[in-house]
Amino acid sequence: MAHVLGQNQYGKAENRIVRVHRDGIRHEIRDLNVSVALQGDFEDVHLTGSNANCLPTDTTKNTVYAFAREYGIESAEAFGITLARHFVDATAPVRSARIRIEEYTWNRISQDTGHSFVRDGGEVRTSEIGYDGESVQVVSGLRDLVVMNTTDSEFSGYLKDGYTTLREAYDRILATQVTARWAHGYRGRDGEAQPDWNRSYAQVRRHLLEAFAQTYSYSLQQTLHAMGTRVLDNRAEVDEVRLELPNKHHFLVDLSPFDLENDNEVYYAADRMYGLIEGTVHREGVTPVIPVA
Repeated sequence: MAHVLGQNQYGKAENRIVRVHRDGIRHEIRDLNVSVALQGDFEDVHLTGSNANCLPTDTTKNTVYAFAREYGIESAEAFGITLARHFVDATAPVRSARIRIEEYTWNRISQDTGHSFVRDGGEVRTSEIGYDGESVQVVSGLRDLVVMNTTDSEFSGYLKDGYTTLREAYDRILATQVTARWAHGYRGRDGEAQPDWNRSYAQVRRHLLEAFAQTYSYSLQQTLHAMGTRVLDNRAEVDEVRLELPNKHHFLVDLSPFDLENDNEVYYAADRMYGLIEGTVHREGVTPVIPVA
């Protein structure tokens, strides 16, 4: 019985790319997940192993990053059209191209800063209440709050040994996915009024974001301390803040093979291999109660 090669395609899936437009002090971010799939005259690739008509998937990845630098990203739709047209028009064996793009929206943390953003969606508000028959313990919190500074962050002067390959950075993207928990002084004793929980949550969240945006960061550890301190300085009902800040690394893409400069504009957004920074800031004389997760 004869066998026939049916529908087939190939490409590069989920190319994570962050494009920072640095026209002036007010930056703009386009954060995309781009997948490329190509169809065409690829029978020999499957049937005989000849790669003569095969455009490497690595090339499609490089094209995505290079086009982001060369043409910018006005919209996901326009960027996808440009890519699809390129792959079909410039590569004879390619008959059709499908570009799938997911875009993650970032909003400005404050209108007073041009480089600090918070990403839409995914944030979860949390609370944990303990009661031992005598007193109440309330720990509020949030998780999956993704924030980014596109400048005002560096990392240098660190310990180095024979295994150190990391280069010092004096102007880098600082991004993290915040998990924060904070313990209240409220104990629920007779006559003790409860705080306005919703207002308290909103205000703690605001101070976390403002501290992140307004701190010139020499390390994520320093930023963590500034965030916790800002909450305690401004919210009397909070006794302790515990933060977990994974460092969501963004690496500059080397575009020199394509004769393109990359002046802190096109980054590869890694979704693994991040450091995890954890710490607690509490009032002097207060015994911490929030456990390490």
